[in-house]
Amino acid sequence: MRSRLIDRLLVLAAAALLSGPAAAQITGKFAVTLPEASHQGQGVARFVELVEQKSQGNIKIRAFYGGTLGNDVQVTSALQGGTIEFVVPQTTTLTGMVKEMEILDFPFLFANESEADAILDGPIGQRLLDMLPAKGLVGLAYWENGFFNATNSKRPIARVEDFQGLKFRAIQAKISQETIRALGANPVPLAVPELYTALETRTVDGQGTPTAVIAALKLGEVQKYLSITKHAYGAFVPLVSKKFWDKLSEADRKILVDAAVEARSYQREVARKQASSAQARLAASGVQVNEVEPAEVQRMREAVKPVWEAFGQEVGPALYQEVVAELDKLRGR
Repeated sequence: MRSRLIDRLLVLAAAALLSGPAAAQITGKFAVTLPEASHQGQGVARFVELVEQKSQGNIKIRAFYGGTLGNDVQVTSALQGGTIEFVVPQTTTLTGMVKEMEILDFPFLFANESEADAILDGPIGQRLLDMLPAKGLVGLAYWENGFFNATNSKRPIARVEDFQGLKFRAIQAKISQETIRALGANPVPLAVPELYTALETRTVDGQGTPTAVIAALKLGEVQKYLSITKHAYGAFVPLVSKKFWDKLSEADRKILVDAAVEARSYQREVARKQASSAQARLAASGVQVNEVEPAEVQRMREAVKPVWEAFGQEVGPALYQEVVAELDKLRGR
């Protein structure tokens, strides 16, 4: 005669079979170019946390910070191939695949963060994201990299003439290079992981990135001057590999989108606080900081007009005019 223990175990096993198989856990790797403490890294950490909470632990994402899996171009390519599930590059990285994305890299496009938020979170931003799946990528939202400011080892940049002759690091995209050339400097394309060494060895004299990134990468150790030019605005896009995305349920896809949008507010707040505190820290460390007068900013805008004209044709006149019209509306014109 069987023992009561065996009978009990059989009942439990039958109940488990009737209840159906447990949901298989979903895992993914998230490649992050900047350190975890950066505004980018903090956004990713929050996103990972939110995804685990919203999925009740069913979706687990492991973040790899500090460019350990490669630069933005490399990891975005890996994302298309499906060997990495998540990345968060700047929109500039995507312009080789979706030329319309170049509109976001126009120099002096946005006057402030509110304008950037309105364009990116509105119909124009969504339409740009909708172009990504055809390239093997799925965009979840827009996060903030911030306004670009110029650093260099030669002199303060107070006028457009101060760019003249500087070897200036460019993002690996044509519009970045043409903007630097229009300002009078010589563009040198470099990925973020190569930047510190290039500045330290004077392979390049200067660079332009958001102040929070300048601090996160410790560029103040190898740069003497920081000039608040705000000559461009950078947005990050948390991306998912479409190969990975296509395997997910609609419920899991919604979790990822909702987490990215919820993390957006937190990440932007971190980015803006870090920009302010980073400028103060850099000044305290001995970096010479100067604000650029509005009249001189306007002269810089005039210098880059040819970039607007050339790339306005590349992104498409209709999109170009729509963005200009929306900005005019936001400015009360």
